[in-house]
Amino acid sequence: MSAADLMDFSPEIAEARAQRHPIVALESTIITHGMPYPRNVETARMVEDAVRGAGATPATIAVIGGRFRVGLAEGELESLGQLSGGVVKASRRDLAPVAARHGAAGTTVAATMYIAGLAGIEIFATGGIGGVHRGAEETFDISADLVELSRTRVAVVCAGAKSILDIEKTLEFLETQGVAIVGYRCDEFPAFYARSSGVKLEHRCDGLRDLARMIRLQRDIGPGGLLIANPVPEDHALEEAVIEERIAVAVEEAKAQGVGKKEATPFLLQRVVELTGGRSLEANIALIRNNAVLAAQTAVELAKA
Repeated sequence: MSAADLMDFSPEIAEARAQRHPIVALESTIITHGMPYPRNVETARMVEDAVRGAGATPATIAVIGGRFRVGLAEGELESLGQLSGGVVKASRRDLAPVAARHGAAGTTVAATMYIAGLAGIEIFATGGIGGVHRGAEETFDISADLVELSRTRVAVVCAGAKSILDIEKTLEFLETQGVAIVGYRCDEFPAFYARSSGVKLEHRCDGLRDLARMIRLQRDIGPGGLLIANPVPEDHALEEAVIEERIAVAVEEAKAQGVGKKEATPFLLQRVVELTGGRSLEANIALIRNNAVLAAQTAVELAKA
């Protein structure tokens, strides 16, 4: 059995594939581990609607019953959002064990990229990529997302790396892995909740047609996909100094409580939501929608090409 034999397409995605309609891949950890119910399901529906509104078909990816599901029905989104136990936060390494026991999983950036690549989907929208965690010089805690970006030829639209990470080290690691990065209408790498991290980018793009051309050329040249940095909308952005202060508090709390590895990101994001009085959650939702729209608009251009 090949990995492709484990894939199931929803009727909507099957039709889009048959008609060569533009498709945008979406991750599912935002549903299973990113937000509380029912906000997680509401956000997932909103993101899918944003993709449709921009002219593309959304393909939310998850593992259900040990199968790689590409596109989820309304009831499946709801069921996945309500799971309180038994659902894994699956990176690429977890896919075989979860599939073998016919389990359920929300897919991370790495796992979603991999399945999207198998399905022939060219572009994927997420909130922020994983990266090098603060203190990684001691823990070696580096997200598998970064390695996947270097080997899977799927373009990824993100609002930079999550602010809880060490962004400078994340970019250094991406450079070492040979990952191509372009800022969409920005000159600095965005920092998730904040529009800027203070780190300059070498490449910038200001139009959809040029972006589509870069994606196709990156698929030809490789080794991985194109990372597209798209800052959070200005009206929802948080000040870099303010968010940094809240994150520092959350990081210290995580250390004190012994939170690490896969549990670190959900813990830190939730604490930042609490410490910002919910402002970071609103920024998170706004940037995910913004990325989904850009990915859909770009998918339409890719379909024209």
